[in-house]
Amino acid sequence: MSIHSLCLPLWPSSEEKELRAAVAGIAGRFGHEYYRSKAATGEPMTELWERLGQGGYLGVSIPEEYGGSGAGLTELAIVLEELSAGGCPELALVLSQGIGGSVLARHGTEAQKRRYLPGIASGAEKFVFALTEPDAGSNSHNVATWAKRDGDDWIVRGTKYYISGIDHCDHFLLVARTGTDERTGRGRLTLFVVDDPAVRGLSRQLIPTALGAPERQFTLFFDDVRLPAEAVVGEVDNGLSALFDGLNPERVLSAVICTGVGRYAIDKAVRYVKERNVWGVPVGTYQGVQHPLAEAAIELAAAEAMVWRAAAEIDAGLPAGETANMAKFLASRAGYRALDAAIQMHGGNGMSHEYGLADLWGIVRLQQVAPVSTQMVLNHIAQHGLGLPRSY
Repeated sequence: MSIHSLCLPLWPSSEEKELRAAVAGIAGRFGHEYYRSKAATGEPMTELWERLGQGGYLGVSIPEEYGGSGAGLTELAIVLEELSAGGCPELALVLSQGIGGSVLARHGTEAQKRRYLPGIASGAEKFVFALTEPDAGSNSHNVATWAKRDGDDWIVRGTKYYISGIDHCDHFLLVARTGTDERTGRGRLTLFVVDDPAVRGLSRQLIPTALGAPERQFTLFFDDVRLPAEAVVGEVDNGLSALFDGLNPERVLSAVICTGVGRYAIDKAVRYVKERNVWGVPVGTYQGVQHPLAEAAIELAAAEAMVWRAAAEIDAGLPAGETANMAKFLASRAGYRALDAAIQMHGGNGMSHEYGLADLWGIVRLQQVAPVSTQMVLNHIAQHGLGLPRSY
């Protein structure tokens, strides 16, 4: 039994099997070296993205009436997992299809849906997401970037931090404070579409990181950026409601980046230790090599079970905050450990670009920090799952 078969959802449909095979074939034609070359330059994976768009794979979760296939998060997660298992984890799909597509499909006006969803479905237009701030990382209620009415328009001023891929996008979703709850002191938040990343009053600064992905990180500065009234998504002062319909899918998609990369790493390690011969037999003969890889495979399979449960709950319209957070927690650790084990089994070769492992460390390690940290996941489960007092 292969690691691939261990990690499949229970009783996958024939359509899901076909989807996996098709996307795996596309990822295989590009390969990890393609990903690495784009990560080195900060360029988007345009050729891969366009191929996925042409095949309809970027629109699997978008409603049919807006140019998609009308499937669900499960199918979108399959697409991203197969890309990641092929060595091409595509963060843009998390941001554009996962957050942008999910939020706009559920909370956009009819005009917004018709304007943006077809472009998301085809891949012709990309969204990113601007929430995090220097003093409001995990505490969304503490967002200080504010938007104030000016006639029918809104004026935005403030700073956003660690915003992924703003240089590759056509539009982005912005979370801004539009009021304060007098009882709690928490910010009342509103969600906006910013049509033009180069809009007047908006500037950006690159944040140098060790991430090693095509999507770079930026600080955004809003200096009286003017947005029209129709830029509001959902209800004014109730943006968190719309926001969480994007964040739970984001957690699931972050999880499948890890399970996909984990599969990729273990597959490479298994092939390597079957061939590597130092003492007269393949090094894969020894338990010291076999056991870490077997343990990594078990952890990946366990993480996958929660991933597909969370995706199924979201597709069924059920509350999925707990399972989405559990999936992200388990997968981020399992993927990281699988990659680490594969690097160790390669010895010094694990650090070589030729073997395509160490350069994926950043994208997998990131998932324990963002989009929600491991510690905040544990806080959520302790409070909402176990009924313990709020600890933060």
